Amino acid sequence: MPRPRTMRPNIVSEAGLSTRLNQYWENIPFLTSAIVIICGAIYFVCLLLGYDSFAEICFLPSAVVTQFQVYRIYSSIYFHLSLLHVLFNMMALVPLGAELERIMGTVRLLYLTILLATSNAIFHVLIALLVGHNPFVTNVYLMNECAVGFSGVLFSMIVIETSLSGVQSRSVFGLFNVPAKWYAFFLLVVFQLLMQNVSLLGHLSGIVSGFAYTYGFFNFLIPGPSFYSSIEASSWLSSCVRRPKFIVCTGGNPAGYIPTHTNQNSTSGGLFSGNIWRNLSSLMPRREVSAQPQSVEDSRFPGRGRTLGAVQGQTASGLHSDSNLQARLLEDSSPNHISDSPILNTTQRSTEGRHPVDTVATTGSGVPHHQGAVVSEEEIKKLVAMGFDKTQVEVALAAADGDLNVAVEILMTQQG
Repeated sequence: MPRPRTMRPNIVSEAGLSTRLNQYWENIPFLTSAIVIICGAIYFVCLLLGYDSFAEICFLPSAVVTQFQVYRIYSSIYFHLSLLHVLFNMMALVPLGAELERIMGTVRLLYLTILLATSNAIFHVLIALLVGHNPFVTNVYLMNECAVGFSGVLFSMIVIETSLSGVQSRSVFGLFNVPAKWYAFFLLVVFQLLMQNVSLLGHLSGIVSGFAYTYGFFNFLIPGPSFYSSIEASSWLSSCVRRPKFIVCTGGNPAGYIPTHTNQNSTSGGLFSGNIWRNLSSLMPRREVSAQPQSVEDSRFPGRGRTLGAVQGQTASGLHSDSNLQARLLEDSSPNHISDSPILNTTQRSTEGRHPVDTVATTGSGVPHHQGAVVSEEEIKKLVAMGFDKTQVEVALAAADGDLNVAVEILMTQQG
């Protein structure tokens, strides 16, 4: 008697952890994942080689001032003292860096990271000099303090992300809420009380740099869009730009902008070209979105739009012109030319696609012809094999315009 055949377990339960970890890693943008890999690799290489001479690479204000060892500004942020040190910093970097990179773009966030690391070091040295050489109380301890880690840049990102979110209050580890503008300072105090060997001045310098950036004091150091476009178009970066995790600056979200208190009427000269407070401040993210002409088509919402409550005459004239075009095509066509029928069908579909929203809803065409992306059955089968419902998969792929990664994020959000 043959043994009953056992059913194969669900593929999601077989490779659930590895699949979700791979999915999580693929959703982290290019620069953020690169920093995680670099910091992790440096720590494990130092651990394997037994390297502990951090005095040679740490940020030491006295060495930077007296010996002009500028390399310490950038070498110090990639080295970490312990596994918990690098683990906590990278866990904090992933959500912060990923959010900012999706808004700004990969190259712009790289420039911002270099700018924040440099400004953090400058503020660090200035405060250490002020404390060590003042007519009231002198203390040279800060000049000889050796600091390493990415946390200074992280505190700057916390300030920028908090300004970007626009919230009025934030929760500190889920224990209590604090005003959003004081959130970074509360974290500074909490880390200083709970952890040992924490650089107070390094974190404070990061907070100062973050506020300086959000208030527009670094606007004269920010280049124009052509600068980022030229870098993205360079041949030495072409292999990185082609990667799906790379986010070009032109693909950033124009609505997710950081508030700035820059005076737009300022007449100061710029470092690169033009008026810095008028031309270069446009690069600074702002929460306000300027009104765009109706003729400009937003890449996020392809197709024609119509303002609610608009004059019906405009719609009627558009439909009338479409009807005239179709009539001319019908007059010029003959029954002997069968090849003209696809053109007529295409014209008719495009005419129907320009109807008002309520008409389109009644006809049941969910997506305009040019907006829908070609989704292969193989992609649908992949997502169905991961445990998602086929109907939800088709809807998510349609909403994501055929982007498999975006569709997975939509499905994961619906399940969560």
